[in-house]
Amino acid sequence: MTKNEIADILTEIGTLLELKGENPFKVRAYQTGARALESIEEADLARLIESDELQSVKGIGEALGQKITELHRTGRLEFFEKLKASVEPGLVEMLQIPGIGPKKIRALRDKLGITSIAELTAACHDGRVAELDGFGAKTQEKILAGIANREAYGRRHLWWDAAAVAEPIVAGLRALPPVRRAEAAGSLRRGLETVGDLDFIVAATEIAPVVDWFVALPDVKEVTAKGETKASVRFTSGLQADLRIVPEDQFAFALHHFTGSKDHNVQMRQRALARGLSLSEWGLVAAQGEGTVKDKVRHMADSGLRNAESSKPRGSGEVATQSAVRTPHSAINTELELFAALGLHFIPPELREGMGEIEAAERGELPRLVELGDLRGAFHNHTTASDGRNTLAEMAAAADALGWEYLGIADHSKSSFQANGLDESRLLKQVAEIRTLNASKRFKVRVLAGVECDILPDGRLDFDDAVLTQLDYVVASVHNLFAQDEATMTARIVKALEHPCTMMLGHLTGRLLLQPNRHEGYRVNIAKAIDAAIANGVIMEINASPWRLDLDWRHWRKAAERGLLCAINPDAHDTAGLLHVRAGVNVARKGGLRREQVLTTWPFAQLDAWMRARVGKARGS
Repeated sequence: MTKNEIADILTEIGTLLELKGENPFKVRAYQTGARALESIEEADLARLIESDELQSVKGIGEALGQKITELHRTGRLEFFEKLKASVEPGLVEMLQIPGIGPKKIRALRDKLGITSIAELTAACHDGRVAELDGFGAKTQEKILAGIANREAYGRRHLWWDAAAVAEPIVAGLRALPPVRRAEAAGSLRRGLETVGDLDFIVAATEIAPVVDWFVALPDVKEVTAKGETKASVRFTSGLQADLRIVPEDQFAFALHHFTGSKDHNVQMRQRALARGLSLSEWGLVAAQGEGTVKDKVRHMADSGLRNAESSKPRGSGEVATQSAVRTPHSAINTELELFAALGLHFIPPELREGMGEIEAAERGELPRLVELGDLRGAFHNHTTASDGRNTLAEMAAAADALGWEYLGIADHSKSSFQANGLDESRLLKQVAEIRTLNASKRFKVRVLAGVECDILPDGRLDFDDAVLTQLDYVVASVHNLFAQDEATMTARIVKALEHPCTMMLGHLTGRLLLQPNRHEGYRVNIAKAIDAAIANGVIMEINASPWRLDLDWRHWRKAAERGLLCAINPDAHDTAGLLHVRAGVNVARKGGLRREQVLTTWPFAQLDAWMRARVGKARGS
């Protein structure tokens, strides 16, 4: 196990012990041990374990050291497994409800016998929770609201999480001998922030083996449908997945149809009708005659139908029958050919939202969208100096492995005390460490010294100019007083954008996606903030954290056309978080951004010149 995986387990052990009512000092020991572990470099952890020196690390005693060693070497810990088994699963689920921590959950169990969210809901509705000491009517109302939010948000899933499920399934489908083609479709393929369910489109010569493989996938909790050409399952996470099997000559049509969106498909069908054609998941046929494509499939008796029937494999059901569609466009094997048949340039899936993409494709004006491979680095990243989980060197090594030219370190500033924000002396010490690391040539990547500087309630920045001008760059962000009214919050952000040291604005709206305690973001006039960023030459971040994806893609096209530059930043708090830039690329692509509109695609020499000019201007030199 990696050090962060072990730290997660230590944190969970602390939580489970607290649920059981164990000694607070014992609980705190595991929490402290987790933090101490995160401050060690991965290579040093292995060395300390091998040399039996782990106890030399402050915060790690003999008993804890033995557990860490066991996890590191074997990937499992018997103590942890027994502890988990001793705590009712419903109590752990209740931790997802904002406003109730382990102490309150323990009180609910001990005094009311509550061990599940369903029991908690019933106890709130009949007023028993409000009567408990330390709770009251307001707490009861908040608990009910939290339960309702959890249920509502549980119906959708973050794109990142859905992609992690979908990608190995697609790879597995493609590896099956009968499968000719396989793709994920739906909102996942379009790169939406959240996904309701998964759609898999498969072209195969045999159906039964593919369906059997699909319904037997690991983590399948329930098989909700299993037919001749379609199957549906629900995973333990609650995510549903649908499999559709079609003949290969219908694959492009089915993939386009089930990719969507609904508005895009409606407009495409209208375009086909205007050309005397009928478009659907089954194919593209002449619109004249007795109705829909499905009607034609059912009733056509041409040679194509006879050939399909004669070659239909046993058990293949309606798939071979549907392959009877034969039209002047029967040679369409790809979406590129499908769009061309309707007089359009290819429309990338991310743009298929019915928002003018068809007209742009007709005029040949679709942008060459930014791609993941265009990125050369990122700015907004954290280390163990604040609330990150990997050291400066580990973050640099990970960026090196990605082939990045530069990596910006932007730990929190002093006002973010909840995130162990850096004061002036700690920040300048980190700057010196970064300069020393670069001079050592230990890594190819160039590490940039920055800060995520809090925007104070009145719009001032958290550090004086004398400190900020010693950095390579400054990301300014709001981290508190989210309840300010729109006018106040907007004025606060605009003032920060006008500060000469501000080079970049972090997560403009502050939104958090699909969490029980999520917020849509503070109230801010986005148009005014964009105007101020453009006027002051400040970069607007696409915060690529899957929980944020802020600024929303719906605002980017017009803003970029007006000259707003974007930086795709992962807001990484560990080495794995650097990979989140992929989710940020989705946002940029959905916003129609080209490579040249994204600062983090610039080569280092160009970027360095830009940053030096900005710092020089801020210094008045």
